[in-house]
Amino acid sequence: MHRQLEVQPLEVQPQFLRPRQTRPGRLWYVFAGLLLACGLNALANAQGTVSRAVWVLDVRGVIGPASADYVVRGIEGAARGGAHAVVLRLDTPGGLDKSMRTMVQAILSASVPVIGYVAPGGARAASAGTYILYASHVAAMAPATNLGAATPVQIGAPGLPGMPRDESPDGEEDSSRFEPATAMERKIVNDAAAYIEGLARLRNRNSDWAVKAVREGASLAAREALELQVIDLVATDLDALLTAVDGRTVTVNDRDYTLATEGAAVVPKEPDWRSEFLAVITDPNVAYVLMLVGIYGLIFEFSNPGMGVPGIVGAICLLLALYAFQVLPVSYAGVALIILGAGLMAAEAFAPSFGVLGLGGIVAFIIGSIILMDTELPGFQIALPIILAFATASAGLLILLLGIIARARRSAVVTGLATLVGEIARVEQVGGDAPMIRLQGELWQVACDQPLIVGDTVRVKVAEHIILQVEKTGGAS
Repeated sequence: MHRQLEVQPLEVQPQFLRPRQTRPGRLWYVFAGLLLACGLNALANAQGTVSRAVWVLDVRGVIGPASADYVVRGIEGAARGGAHAVVLRLDTPGGLDKSMRTMVQAILSASVPVIGYVAPGGARAASAGTYILYASHVAAMAPATNLGAATPVQIGAPGLPGMPRDESPDGEEDSSRFEPATAMERKIVNDAAAYIEGLARLRNRNSDWAVKAVREGASLAAREALELQVIDLVATDLDALLTAVDGRTVTVNDRDYTLATEGAAVVPKEPDWRSEFLAVITDPNVAYVLMLVGIYGLIFEFSNPGMGVPGIVGAICLLLALYAFQVLPVSYAGVALIILGAGLMAAEAFAPSFGVLGLGGIVAFIIGSIILMDTELPGFQIALPIILAFATASAGLLILLLGIIARARRSAVVTGLATLVGEIARVEQVGGDAPMIRLQGELWQVACDQPLIVGDTVRVKVAEHIILQVEKTGGAS
């Protein structure tokens, strides 16, 4: 018998219709992915903000080695940091030609746009500041500011000999124009005029007025400068400046660069410790004091060997002063006179000449200090009170040394053979090579024109070498 098997139909449900169970761990993966996406988005936004940052460098006061170092390193740092632009906020009466040209070269070779901005109200970009403003990719000024007067000071200062002024038609001198008289002065003026004219043509600004600012010392206020196309715009403050230059296209290293400064992050860059230290030691008054401390420290060390501290401090101060003089407009004739003066005053202490060397040293010291800085710029002149203070201190020390020397010469001799002259002693031994006397606890050989015996009294006439010349004053008792 065959048994029939009943086959029950198998209900098959499609897989995509089955309910799928989600593991709890997979939710964490989804959540982490969302967080990562948000973080990347925020990072991208932050990078976009940093790339649109504008660095602001403040150039205040006289332009010198410290300000040039600050600007050069600031522009280079902005390029490395990915800044969108650099704003040079200027307020300067001018400065050294070498430092100005260093700053101009840094601007011309910059890989980021440099915006020159004379601000705040009442500021100026005179003399060297005018060259810097002309070199900037964008030149701007705040209201109530001015620029110009770019004539080199050495040949533009009124009243100096060899600089005749033009005369106006009525026969009076025209004080607005100074003509160089010597060949060297003409060379300096022509060089400065050609330099600023080249900057003006590079930036498509008014080159005629730039030359006039050099040759005639012309100046302009902000509004007039804008009308004459000396500058590009006038802005009341930094925010207005960044808004005004937004969308402007400038040429940076032979390529077009479109500024996107509206709403950009402003990053003020203050001078770091290196720039501050350089500003301190390159101050003419500080450099002058360092040089004198160094000279006197070395003189004191050589006069008293083994002290150590004066020599070390003097050497450090002298090296710092030499570094400062390397970047300052120093007259080497002035340096030589100061060293000569200090040497003569030191020689007076060691080789007394009744004040002749000392007085000559003081005169050389004062003259050298006055002519030490080879420039007419007020910011690079040594203060007269400092010169007088050091000259007075040196003269006082010299007078004190001369007084001590004079008193020493007038005082009685208390040591050495000279103290034996005039002394009276008795003859204690005769015979042998020469008679012997006892004087100040010691036996001395004597020579006398008269015969001597033990007990005779004698007076010392000459004390030389080891034999004393004596005379007999009495016989033996």
